[in-house]
This record gives sequence, C-alpha cells and structure tokens, in this order.
Amino acid sequence: MLKIILPTIMLLPTALLSPQKLLWTNTTTDSLLIATLSLQWLYPTYYPLKNMTQWTGIDQISSPLLVLSCWLLPLMILASQNHLQHEPLTRKRIFITTLVMVQPFILLAFSTTELMLFYIAFEATLIPTLVLITRWGNQPERLSAGTYLLFYTLISSLPLLITILYLHAQTGTLHLTVLKLTHPTLTTSWTNILSGLALLMAFMVKAPLYGLHLWLPKAHVEAPIAGSMLLAALLLKLGGYGIMRVTLLTGPLSNYLHYPFITFALWGALMTSSICLRQSDLKSLIAYSSVSHMGLVIAAAMIQTHWSFSGAMILMISHGLTSSMLFCLANTNYERTHSRILLLTRGLQPLLPLMATWWLLANLSNMALPPTTNLMAELTIMIALFNWSTPTIILTGIATLLTASYTLFMLLATQRGTLPSHITSTPNSTTREHLLMALHTIPMLLLILKPETISGFPL
Repeated sequence: MLKIILPTIMLLPTALLSPQKLLWTNTTTDSLLIATLSLQWLYPTYYPLKNMTQWTGIDQISSPLLVLSCWLLPLMILASQNHLQHEPLTRKRIFITTLVMVQPFILLAFSTTELMLFYIAFEATLIPTLVLITRWGNQPERLSAGTYLLFYTLISSLPLLITILYLHAQTGTLHLTVLKLTHPTLTTSWTNILSGLALLMAFMVKAPLYGLHLWLPKAHVEAPIAGSMLLAALLLKLGGYGIMRVTLLTGPLSNYLHYPFITFALWGALMTSSICLRQSDLKSLIAYSSVSHMGLVIAAAMIQTHWSFSGAMILMISHGLTSSMLFCLANTNYERTHSRILLLTRGLQPLLPLMATWWLLANLSNMALPPTTNLMAELTIMIALFNWSTPTIILTGIATLLTASYTLFMLLATQRGTLPSHITSTPNSTTREHLLMALHTIPMLLLILKPETISGFPL
C-alpha cells in the first residue's frame, strides 16, 4: 500500500521543484510509473484482504477502483496541458499540486478497512475538487457551482458521521473486518431505519441519486477538464463503493429503505436519459448521462446479490473510463471552438477526421455495444433486478433505449451536419490528444478480453 501512496505524495515536491522545461514531463512520467506499479493489485488472490496493514486492506471490490484512480492521474495531467500553457509557472505548479493532493485521499478512501478513516478521506477529497472548480473553472458561474457542491456534500455527510459514532458506541469497533463478524446491529426499529438512511444518504448524494443530483451538472459544466475527469471517473465511484461497503456491513436492509431508493434510481435513469435528449450543452449532456448510469449502479448495490454487486462493479469501472474519455473529447472541441453549445460545434468530422474515430469509439462504448464491458455490466444488473422484481424490466428497458438514442444524438450533433460559418480555421488534433484517447481506450478494449479482473468476484 505504502509503495503507491508514498511515491504519490512525492509527486508534490516533483511538481513544486521541477524546472520549467521538465515540469510536465516529470509529473506525467512519475504518475504513469505509479499507475503501472498499481496494476499488481489486480493479481487474483484467495485471501479475503490482501496487502493488509493496520488500517488498509485491498479487497476484490476495491482493487479495480484503486487501479482506476492511479491510472487517471497521468491522464488528468496530460489533458490539462493545453489550457494551462499561457499561465505563469507558479500557477501551473499549484494546479498540478492540487491534482496530486486529491490522489492519496482517494487511495485511502478506497482501501481503508476502518470506517472513521474512510469518512475522513471521503470528506477530504472535497477540498481539492472545490479548489479546482472555483479557481480554474471557465465561467463566473463556477462560484455557485462550488457552493452547490460544498453544501450538498456537507449537509448529507453530517448524518453519516453521527451514525458512524453511534455504530462505534453500539459495537465498540469500526474495523470492517471485525464488523463482518459481529451480529448485524440494525433491526427494524425506527432508530435503526433512520441510522441506515443516514449511512446511505451521504453516498446517495455523492453517486448522485436522481433528485439529489442537482450539484453534478453544475459542477461538471464549470470545472476545468481535469476537474471533470476527476468528478466523473472517481468521486462518483466513491458513492457507489460506499453503498456497497456499508450495506454489506449493516446486515439486510429493511424494505422501507429498499423500495424508495431503487424506485428513485431507476426512475432517475429514465428521467435523466430523457433530459439528455433535449440538452444543448455538450458537457451537461455527458454529466446527465453519468447520472443515469450511476442510477443503475445504486439500484444494483441496494439489492445486495452477488450478480448485482459484480454488475455494479463492472459498470463503475467501465463508466469511469468511458465518461472520462467523453469529457476529454468535449474538451478538445471546446479548446478549438470555445463553445460547448452543440449547434455551434457541429460538423467537425471533415475537419478532424481522426477525432471522429475516437468520438465513435467512446459513444459506442457509452451506449453499451455488445463486446464492451458496459454491456456486460448493464445486462448483469438488469438480470439481477429482473430476478428481484419483474416490473423493473420496463424501466431499465426504456432507459437503455433512451441511452442509445441520446448517445447517437450526441455523435450526430457533433460530427455530422453542415459546418457553422463562424468556424474558419481549427488547429489540427495533436499527438498528445490522440495519446490521451488511446490511454482511455486501450484499458477498455483489454478489459473486454478478461472482465473477471474487475467483476468483484474472488477469482
């Protein structure tokens, strides 16, 4: 564990002390090396927790998410190079420092076996994200987006802290390994229903449940590209991961908690998909699409079967790669046309033909084309939900239909159609951008060959 966390922390002096020429090179190579080193966590094991230290242990549920978070740091640094090139050197250093500071907290949150440390790491990821959005966003609305993010997260996570303290008073320990051995403390009394609700609420806001998702499109639209990638690919997964951990811990949930959450999640998947169909803003469209995908994850994590957990796991990983790639593509368009409105950026295929290929790949994996892991995950979740309650097939079926339609709408709106008259010259797509897209696509294609690594099953 430390052999990843310590080099990640050592990226801070690297970013602060590198000479101007080597700043990007040093940080990118260092973080890529860390990402390569972290691949060893995917190695299958028969033990319930591997790499155990006193407070951290790596599980089948957390290892894919840990590798994903290590993998995305170099990609975020690569993606931010262009919009920082005119900034003074100190600002570049501070930007990279902010990005690196999130990383140890995310690693801790995914790998900890102690609930209090999990809460601390879960909350600490908020601060650098807030700095990214409110300092490096593009529009003046970024301040309101920051306040939305801050207050949604804080109001929802205070009950979580109180419930964790209450759990500690009840059982005398907060270690997940010990909590699994004790009898489930939550029964059907009102106290326990409310504490179960409080445990889930913070994660429901983080992996936005429909109705608690209002901060997400705002934050995504205003964030710089690295902030968007961080939010979409990692911070939403914290919510899903927290639900999976906590629901297992507190024993079987009462139906008072099941039904409303699953209903909201599936209905929300349907509603946000239909919102996507009439969306004029590209980044907002991608943000709403990630709300609808995470709705499926929430619904699957709530019914707590083996199938649904492995489906939720695979969907979280593949959605992390896909939505991050879509945000990068939207950003390349934004840097060339300086607009996120779909009407003003249409018809880009003849101008940037290679980018159109990446757009096609990302969109096909977003709408779950057969060989991708997205399809495998969605099918697993739908089967698990259908087995649990038959009518859910109506909601999930309509949601997948709408997903396919808004994805194709996004592809046609950005790539086809007549070129707007105000686009006279666009810079060519650079090697850096192609590398960035390739580093998103290659893991997706490799995971098709061996999806067991991310399925959350002990191999």
